[in-house]
Amino acid sequence: MLDPVEAESLPGELDPARRDEVAHTTARAVVHTARAAEDPEVVARLVRLVEEEGLDVVAELWSDAAPASLPGALWRLYALREWVRRDPRTIGLRYRLGVDVAPVHEVVAGVPRPPTPSDLRELADRVLSGVYGGDLAVALERAAAFCRILATGAAYDADARETADPDAAARMTRGASDLTRTAEELEHAAALWRAGSLD
Repeated sequence: MLDPVEAESLPGELDPARRDEVAHTTARAVVHTARAAEDPEVVARLVRLVEEEGLDVVAELWSDAAPASLPGALWRLYALREWVRRDPRTIGLRYRLGVDVAPVHEVVAGVPRPPTPSDLRELADRVLSGVYGGDLAVALERAAAFCRILATGAAYDADARETADPDAAARMTRGASDLTRTAEELEHAAALWRAGSLD
């Protein structure tokens, strides 16, 4: 990682093609090096990457990458983990509201019932651990299932608030739609990984 002073001295922004190349190169390096090392400490450090480097650093690397790519999938997993860490109360509420409607997704996600904030944080950590030291496709599918449950819960929450707070309900409905799209993107990335074409 560049020292912040060095980073500030770099002229201009990277052009989009170079930025995309950096995203793919770093994602491949991180994932393949960690998987080859089979070292639990390396995996644990990568799971905590956002805590140590900051979400903005990870966003700078991977947030602009296409969803159906390794850096795009990594960005979605780290963003989801950070949301779980920062707002476990909302995540827990949405999960409880959505889980009864999505029993298959509950099994895939693998969260105990009722989930505590630590259960939710552990799920997010296990998903990222699976990327670096397990079956990457299964990790992506677990995250997708979790997003689908949260999307269902957000939609139910929006319906319940429609009369009292239509603006909040509209935001929640958009959030539910975003979560559904993220789930679809993660599922697609899992299929690409299984086919050997997630880059």
